[in-house]
Amino acid sequence: MGVNNGGKHMNHLNRGARSQFRGSWQQRLLTLYGPWAVVTGASSGIGQALALKLAESGLNLVLVARNRGRLEQMATDLTARYGIEVHVVDLDLGLETSVERLADATRNLDVGLLVAAAGFGTSGAFLDADLEQELEMLNVNCRALLGLSWYFGRRLAKRGGGGLVLMSSIVGFQGTPFAAHYAATKAYVQALAEGLAVELAPLGVDVLAAAPGPTHSGFASRAGMKMGAGLQPQAISEPILAALGRRSTVLPGLLSKLLTYSLMPLPRWARVRIMGGVMDGMTKHRRNTSLSLPEVE
Repeated sequence: MGVNNGGKHMNHLNRGARSQFRGSWQQRLLTLYGPWAVVTGASSGIGQALALKLAESGLNLVLVARNRGRLEQMATDLTARYGIEVHVVDLDLGLETSVERLADATRNLDVGLLVAAAGFGTSGAFLDADLEQELEMLNVNCRALLGLSWYFGRRLAKRGGGGLVLMSSIVGFQGTPFAAHYAATKAYVQALAEGLAVELAPLGVDVLAAAPGPTHSGFASRAGMKMGAGLQPQAISEPILAALGRRSTVLPGLLSKLLTYSLMPLPRWARVRIMGGVMDGMTKHRRNTSLSLPEVE
């Protein structure tokens, strides 16, 4: 792990000029959740898009991901464009020590916002899955997110306010065959966020579950899916951040709302079947007609 301050020589004139062009929702973000935001999964996809919006809103950033080179390039660009301070932390959240190491890296910063966007998915027949990869996904999507929510939740409550944004998914609203474990990790995130939103509200901490639909973020490629229509990360970043403090769950983008609300009147078993049919079509290309199971000792 390394830490880099990409904005030590902050351009105050540039920052002041930018502040004149912020929207009201962006000024609200800075006022309620600044001066520092921690963004995990910041090197690509939804995490990167959220980091860009936060920088545009004037928040200083701690960018967290495994790809240090990409993070340093982002830090250079964001510092130059928005006059903010940027720290870079290259960190694998699949490691048991990751939360402690990120805590150490941010200890002296007045963090008002955690955006936990790091995560990945798997797909295909559950019995064909690689167990080590599934355990790694469980560590990143759930264990690390739990630790970060606990640690930063305590910090935010102690400072008297702040926000947590946890990345859920529409697949977490029911079981999803052929992405069964990934959907289960997102159901965990959704339930955790909903509970914390009520529990932490009296302490001044706003908690939001962001549940997007299919998104062109590099996720499908890693998960081995063939995805058709999908959302763009840049298009859903603003609705996510604008919802913080106003509701406990947001379905960013029209596609997310369409897919969720169209299934909502159906019984849960029917939703599971329909989602299974959708995922079956997205993963059929990588499955054999006959299941070949490894030996289990």
